[in-house]
Parts: sequence; structure tokens; C-alpha cells
Amino acid sequence: MKRRSVVLSPQAEGDLIALYDHIAQAASPAIAAAYLARVEAYVRGFELSAERGTQRDDIRPGIRTVGFERRITIAFTLADTVATILRLFYGGQDWASALQGE
Repeated sequence: MKRRSVVLSPQAEGDLIALYDHIAQAASPAIAAAYLARVEAYVRGFELSAERGTQRDDIRPGIRTVGFERRITIAFTLADTVATILRLFYGGQDWASALQGE
């Protein structure tokens, strides 16, 4: 099992902030914080087991996607020592089109 550092792109960080804001408004800041803590724990797990999800070279070469709790699609790439989280798409967002356009 290969160990990698996990890096969030600026877009992924923005996605997390937007997700927090959305959930905080729809439910509460406490619920938003708890949900994001679960997301962040899951993403940190890529350090030891990043070879997961589905390879999506049809979208863009090198992209992999994996779901989280049936609500978030996480798009990422793998290098020898780094797993880069590119974007986090919540709910019904058109992630395939968004990734093709980047």
C-alpha cells in the first residue's frame, strides 16, 4: 500500500466552503460542520488507500471519481506521492461537464 500526501486544489477548498454555507443555511452551522468533518476524514483516508473509485479518462485523462455518502462526487488525480482532490460536487451537480470544461 502506497502512502500519498493529500492536497486539496483551490477549487476543492471553494467547494467545501460553498457546501458548508449551503448546509448551514438549509439546516444549521452545527450540522454543516459535522458533515464537513466526515467529508474531510474520508478525504484524509486517501493518504493510504487512494486507488479507489472509477478511472474517468473519458472525461479528462487521469481523473478518478468516487462517491461519498451518495451525495458527493469527489474528483481527484493520483501521482506517485500525491493524491490531489480537484473538486467536490454536491447533489445533482453536472460534474462531468464541469470537469471537461476545466
